[in-house]
Amino acid sequence: MAINITWFGHACFLIETNGAKLLIDPFITGNPLAPVPADAIEADYILVSHGHGDHLGDTVDIAKRTNATVISNFEIQNWFVKQGLENVHPQHIGGGFNYPWGRVKLTIAQHGSALPDGTYGGNPCGFLFYIEGKKIYHACDTGLFFDMKLIGEEGIDLAILPIGDNFTMGPDDALRAVKLIEPGYVIPIHYNTFDVIKQDPNAWADKVKEETSAKVALMKPGDVFKL
Repeated sequence: MAINITWFGHACFLIETNGAKLLIDPFITGNPLAPVPADAIEADYILVSHGHGDHLGDTVDIAKRTNATVISNFEIQNWFVKQGLENVHPQHIGGGFNYPWGRVKLTIAQHGSALPDGTYGGNPCGFLFYIEGKKIYHACDTGLFFDMKLIGEEGIDLAILPIGDNFTMGPDDALRAVKLIEPGYVIPIHYNTFDVIKQDPNAWADKVKEETSAKVALMKPGDVFKL
């Protein structure tokens, strides 16, 4: 059975599998590239990588409307509880958990994580999904780090990597990340949302094709990738 992966721009994805809808970093309201409004998105689970507003996004509103289970680190979960959320599941970096749809493990990410009101948001993370025999690595907001090679040793079918530079890896470091991870497919994200992270994804894809064996899936917001 194919896993359907929809990109809503920036770092936000909806993964549909085994009857479950997994929403990652739902920055919809205020996202100029978002193809749909936040109230049009359904979710059974919402995963939040860190506390910055362009990743935490519409989590509270969507979770209250859909009763989705929210997965993030312990510090962010404490903040969510104060916002009125009850259906939360805290994890932390290096820890994994088996859900009805599969397993997710939190990986390290080189970034920050302050919440919109300045509250401490713990350490940022990426997500490593084990779904229907496939392994998906969403790096979320991060700089390059050599332990991506260890993540790649899992045998990654799809890597989702930022290329925007300034706040995250830029194109050159993202290319190095592909070489460390050696995924079957790679999707570039976190670019062109704002002027400061404008990039040419086609030029990056050409370099990946020239220098690695990974297949690049270039997506437009609203597109669906089938894994």
